[in-house]
Amino acid sequence: MIMNFIRSNKIVAGVLALLRIYIGLKWINASISKITSGGFDAGGFIKMASESSATPEWWATFLKTVALPNQEIFSFMVMWGELLVGFALIVGIFTNFAALMGITMNLSFLFSGSGMLDAQMAILTVFIVIAGRNAGRIGLDRWVLPTLTNLIKNKLHKKQEKDTVVLV
Repeated sequence: MIMNFIRSNKIVAGVLALLRIYIGLKWINASISKITSGGFDAGGFIKMASESSATPEWWATFLKTVALPNQEIFSFMVMWGELLVGFALIVGIFTNFAALMGITMNLSFLFSGSGMLDAQMAILTVFIVIAGRNAGRIGLDRWVLPTLTNLIKNKLHKKQEKDTVVLV
């Protein structure tokens, strides 16, 4: 009953839109300084987190073996990932995917010891994911998702008709 309310109520959709925009602005704010500085490098942070005793062992191993050797790629993904997640949340396009990617980044920052702000943002973003399509009702998802659904259904239907053989 409560899930149905969260996923279908128009007032909840409005509250979720405000929450989405707030979180999106935080992501964009975090990305702008990294992008405009021209020299964002996550390598130092990755190295510090991989050597910290507060970092879970499995995460430290991932940081040492995957992230640190590829720090340029990870720096690029953080800068532009933050911007894209923020933009998608603000305009409400692919909202659930953007929220899920935001949670993924938040948790990776949290595992690396960056602080409680990431945990708070992750918890708030969980509400967006739980709400499903209602989170993007006041946004571009209102038009984009039904259009994509129809396009995919039509393509699948045409493919099935094409693959069907009629024996006489």
